[in-house]
Amino acid sequence: MSYLEAFEALVKVVHELREKCPWDRKQTLDSLRPLTIEEVYELAEAIDKKDWQGIKEELGDLFLHLIFYARIAQEQQQFDLTAVLTFIREKLIARHPHVYGDLQLNDSEAVIANWERLKQKERKGSILQGVPKHLPPLLKAHRIQEKAANVGFDWSHADEVFDKILEELKELQAAKTPQQKEEELGDLLFAIVNYARHLGIDASQALERTNQKFIKRFQAMEKAAWEQGKTLSELSLEALETLWQASK
Repeated sequence: MSYLEAFEALVKVVHELREKCPWDRKQTLDSLRPLTIEEVYELAEAIDKKDWQGIKEELGDLFLHLIFYARIAQEQQQFDLTAVLTFIREKLIARHPHVYGDLQLNDSEAVIANWERLKQKERKGSILQGVPKHLPPLLKAHRIQEKAANVGFDWSHADEVFDKILEELKELQAAKTPQQKEEELGDLLFAIVNYARHLGIDASQALERTNQKFIKRFQAMEKAAWEQGKTLSELSLEALETLWQASK
């Protein structure tokens, strides 16, 4: 079976389920939305684990959702799957004049900058309009900074951003009210994300790896305490620190 035949077969199944399955019939854009977000996170987890079987399964789930959304839109007489596929094909061609035209772009940075210029011309508004409102905050900060950098609004060197972090730390220490502390903490986090971007690091991914590292070490501490017939809450701070160092 070719990929075209496989895709058509999947579309046929999704349409049949929409017509014949009680659960599928009752779904709406709003009811599918949280499920789609969950599927994207499951795909991200599979990618982090380099779990190719998991990646394959999660991509399939996403294909299901995409076709399902197009079917609902078709029922509402808004657009159909053909319109979706045509739109993205035409947009890709328009956004890649260095491939489908005569423009010369020699590296990925130039491609990204030109992509943003084209998007801005299409929207005739702020380049930041393209940042989804519901992105997780760390990822949103990264995308905001990235888009600003694409039009030249950026620090020249990572050292300058690090100095900004130190400046924000001092301002956080000097903050008096809860509102001031929250504002300064937000500024500090924004600067840290910016520093990570200049280092070529995804701040969200870096934080998640630290989350997983902490979970692993903390659970090792719990196991060690259980082997002693105790819980962590029964141990002194000194004993907890000993278990923490041993978990490393």
